Amino acid sequence: MATAQDKGLAARKELERVLASACFARSEGLSRLLRFLVERQLEGRDSELKESLIGVEVYGRRPDYDPKLDSTVRSEMARLRARLSKYYTTEGSQDPLVIDLPKGGYVPVFREPAFGIRQAAQAMHGAQRQRLWFFAGLAGLVAAATALGVWWDVHKGAPIPIAVLPLVNLSPDPANEYLADGLTSEIISELSIIDGLSVRSQTSSFALKGKTRNVGEAGRQLAADYILEGSVVRSGQQLRIDTRLVRTRDDVPIWSGKFERDWTEVLAVQDEISRGIVNSLRLKLGGGRRRYETSGEAYDLYLRARASAANRFPGDDDVIGLFEKAIAKDPSLAPAYAGLAEAYAWKSFARTGDPDREEKLQKMQAAGEKAIQLDPLLAEAHSALGAAFADRGQWDQAEQSFRRAIEIDPNSSAAHDLFSRFYYWPLGHIKEAVREARAEVQSDPLSPRAHAELGAVLLTAGGYDEAADQCQNLPPDYQLGMVCLGRARFGQGRTAEAIQILSSVTEWGYLAYVYAKSGRQAEAEKLMAESPIRHADRSGAQQFALAFAGFGDRDHTMERLERFARNGPVRLGFTLNSPEFAFLRGDPRLKTLRKKVGLPE
Repeated sequence: MATAQDKGLAARKELERVLASACFARSEGLSRLLRFLVERQLEGRDSELKESLIGVEVYGRRPDYDPKLDSTVRSEMARLRARLSKYYTTEGSQDPLVIDLPKGGYVPVFREPAFGIRQAAQAMHGAQRQRLWFFAGLAGLVAAATALGVWWDVHKGAPIPIAVLPLVNLSPDPANEYLADGLTSEIISELSIIDGLSVRSQTSSFALKGKTRNVGEAGRQLAADYILEGSVVRSGQQLRIDTRLVRTRDDVPIWSGKFERDWTEVLAVQDEISRGIVNSLRLKLGGGRRRYETSGEAYDLYLRARASAANRFPGDDDVIGLFEKAIAKDPSLAPAYAGLAEAYAWKSFARTGDPDREEKLQKMQAAGEKAIQLDPLLAEAHSALGAAFADRGQWDQAEQSFRRAIEIDPNSSAAHDLFSRFYYWPLGHIKEAVREARAEVQSDPLSPRAHAELGAVLLTAGGYDEAADQCQNLPPDYQLGMVCLGRARFGQGRTAEAIQILSSVTEWGYLAYVYAKSGRQAEAEKLMAESPIRHADRSGAQQFALAFAGFGDRDHTMERLERFARNGPVRLGFTLNSPEFAFLRGDPRLKTLRKKVGLPE
């Protein structure tokens, strides 16, 4: 018969096994709570496990706090029970011992696993079905069947599409607009890593900023079943956030939250909003992001950076500067490093012929690695790191980073975009590049860039009709969209339309290409002579390479592409895969050039 000492040793082994699992590795809070409960029980101090003590010892509440007014302990216990349930139906299905937390109390119970539950978990895992949640306890498999019914009823086999509209700034000071935008961006990020949700990207959400709030119409445009909307008021150090979650099909509110807190509690408010949505949709909160502890000043700068990135080009110098200031205030603020790395990723792609390219790549990689060191669950850090690896021709590391980013946050439009443009496209895996670009559009349906990117890669795949569909409804002043549409029209044989469209863009190389290919060589030559003067920022090697390609001039095209190669393997790779340069394939000089920049054959 096992002695009390043996039982205690077995319980501690089980505790360490649970805490080392993937289910708990992401959540320091739940791990701390579980360890506290188990250790107190094993020390024979069961009677001390009261809500008030847990609030003080685990969550730092003051000794005189009132549990009736603060539900943190009860909410966290519910999360902990759900997490344990997940663990014992997945990773822990073979464990020799089960840590149970009976409802209505805080004292853990150690027991042998129920045979039926274990067998059900094994069968589910073996069939590789969708993740379902079984709840162990007295109800046993009956409760499991109920959980399955609820899950299927809610999900219908797919994640729930949800969008967050930009919070409205109701503060007396209009300068607090950044706070509303930054909080909106953060809430989107928080929701994006919750299992069971498909969250629309911030680019699409911010496309509706300042427009009339019609939930049904917003839901249609964003292809979302639920919309979170709300407002923010800041007065000094006091913050009031009002939010509500609305079902778009019938404009019915299913949850609302009103929070009046001190500014220093803004992170806790974001967590409560996420939890309210999860509970109302009968989902699980999952690992989520780590709760960051930082100063109000550092977080304010971080929110300013997020707001700036949402409202302008994400690689803008002002965005980078704000992230750097936030890091200077708090060198341990992991999301600021991740934001900085992502900003450098966008910047590295935006400018050709940058003399500081290598320095920016180093900064991008350093920021991404630091963010991951501080918090391995920041998807934007992994995708930025993937971009840095790709720009150096380190393709295996790039692929691993991009896949990890999407594993953490399948809703990240930026991760899908970078995976397509920085990896699949330059390597010539066009089918996969199209797949990732489609995923970007699904997450970011109102983003002109997402549609233009998909259109461009479809051109490379020879899908001119679908490329035109993607780009023909984009704003006429959006250059990427017009370039895409003009190229698509030429591919469709609609040369006159292509010329008219491409005449309005500064990327004159495509117009010169079309002129030359259609026999209007004098006009192409005139463009080559005049455009570099009119468009000084478009006088580089790529524009001339396109023009010479229109003439079918292999030697001069190769000469210009060799100059363009200084921009690295990513830019050269997807340029070489463009249909305009298809006539060069098989040229031995191309093989040499690819090897020079680190592109595989």
